[in-house]
Amino acid sequence: MAETDTLSGIAVFVAAARAGNFTLAAEQLGITKSAVGKSIARLEERLGLKLFNRTTRRTTLTSDGEAYFAACSAAFDEIAATEAALTSRNRVIGGMLRLDMPVAFGRRILLPILLEIAKPHPRLSLTLSFTDAMVDPLHDDVDLVIRFGALPDTHGLIARRLASQRLMICAAPSYLQEHGVPQTVSDLAEHWNIVGMRKGPPVSWLMQENGSTKRITPPPTHQFSDGDAIIEAAISGFGICQLPASVVRRYIDSGALVPILEEHSRTSVDVHAVWARQGQLSPKVRYVVDRLVEYAEDGWLD
Repeated sequence: MAETDTLSGIAVFVAAARAGNFTLAAEQLGITKSAVGKSIARLEERLGLKLFNRTTRRTTLTSDGEAYFAACSAAFDEIAATEAALTSRNRVIGGMLRLDMPVAFGRRILLPILLEIAKPHPRLSLTLSFTDAMVDPLHDDVDLVIRFGALPDTHGLIARRLASQRLMICAAPSYLQEHGVPQTVSDLAEHWNIVGMRKGPPVSWLMQENGSTKRITPPPTHQFSDGDAIIEAAISGFGICQLPASVVRRYIDSGALVPILEEHSRTSVDVHAVWARQGQLSPKVRYVVDRLVEYAEDGWLD
């Protein structure tokens, strides 16, 4: 079989897998449903594998089909990304970019960087939202999301690690003078704790204890869904908080906050750029992600 026929068959397979049925794939490819079926049949015969389970009601990938789709889809995405990078070098970057990011980190660290990134491209419009809630690029009206920590489910998403942030436990001098300085992790149970929340249970803290990283949820005296609010409450003496080093460093340097339990604060959390997997990444998203990676490599996100 000619190489072009082989590649064509793979392209039809990827389209059918992404569409979820042969009819929709045929419409997207501009060919008949019968042509899609024949192309898939030839590919299955060449591979000696069954790629789809088909009934009158639904079409699903077999386990072999899932594995083959993962490899083929990644290869096609890489080719599309390379083409986009090559063809967009002289292209005007423009359009609206909708980006969501954590409140404190977004305002203090990312916003100045994003403004610098956008400055050379007057046709690029930024629509920025700041929230510590989980945002889904697959379903929410957003092109790009910046998030801390492990990603619970990356199906249908692409994540690019930008940086790693040390998590700091700190409190105001006034609070420590009145309530004392906790010496162990278990001491937190006797203190006021300011804990984040995301429309559910309190956000847990990551701590180093006995040489390993543990996830704990200190008794929450105060709960806030906004990182800026947590910082303001801590500075005002309302309790102990844990936040990324980049957003509390200036307050530690000024003396407004004091780091505590430092032997337990050697854990780090990754910062990711996340976007929906698609056939071809838009030039504006690729440009911003690539520039954020460059800034991260130069230490601007630390």
